[in-house]
Amino acid sequence: DAGSLYFNEVSQHLSVTPMTVMGMVFFFSGLGFKISLVPFHFWTADTYQGAPTTITGYLSVVSKGAAAFALCSILMHVFGVLLEQWQYLLGIVIVLSITIANLFAIRQTELKRFMAFSSISQAGYIMLAALGNSWESSVAALSYYVLIYVVANMAVFTIIAVVEQNNGGKTNIADYNGFYKTNPRLSFLMTIAMFSLGGIPPFAGMFSKFFVFMSGVKGADIATSEGAWTYVILFVALINTVVSLYYYLKIVKAMYINHCDAPMPTFKSDCNTKFALAVCTTGIILFGVCSYVYEWIAAAI
Repeated sequence: DAGSLYFNEVSQHLSVTPMTVMGMVFFFSGLGFKISLVPFHFWTADTYQGAPTTITGYLSVVSKGAAAFALCSILMHVFGVLLEQWQYLLGIVIVLSITIANLFAIRQTELKRFMAFSSISQAGYIMLAALGNSWESSVAALSYYVLIYVVANMAVFTIIAVVEQNNGGKTNIADYNGFYKTNPRLSFLMTIAMFSLGGIPPFAGMFSKFFVFMSGVKGADIATSEGAWTYVILFVALINTVVSLYYYLKIVKAMYINHCDAPMPTFKSDCNTKFALAVCTTGIILFGVCSYVYEWIAAAI
């Protein structure tokens, strides 16, 4: 019992004991559920598919980003004495989250379920930042990744919501076959968002992945067991990045290449939707090439 809720005071009273490790695991499990990390992810796909698209978009970015920051902060500030234990636990969860989510995303035929497994994979990449030994670089990389993820994911869910409203609630991937022929602008914006989520340059998603990888490498000595473990995790995450390109490009293929005898009708978006998509697209393009964005976040930490 630390007798306090302040991070620095709690950390001073903790020691490596079985009960402390158990408490850390329970805490990790609670926030892992919020972030949708494997194996706490089972609620995600059904919730994303069943909830209204606007609520799904909110769940996919806001609560996930806040919980990821809280988890990173408390692991480092409160459970610093258990660094070796939680780094191994976090590494296993990251590998499982990215790999399992990628494998399940490939099999999806419904777009909101597809984005659910995409968000699980993205959560694994977000937590890569916490593997670094530097609080400043970890939080800067995590915050930057979440910022990029917000604009890209919200662009996708905005387009899904527009299609739902104008096309009888259809959300299957096959419904987007030939989408480019009737709605080229929305197809183009969806493509940019998918490229960013997949980490394809020159869009901001590539830079966000670069910074979380660099944060994970920072301070990791490959000569030690902990450093070697970190490099193994980063290598697996890098391989999974290639896998994720496949399923993100499935959506692009459906819109531009797949043939459809009866594609969606042409429809126009309202002013609010156009503004939201303009903001998201600007963020996807500019946040990556404007280096001062990451520098500003790092300076504010």
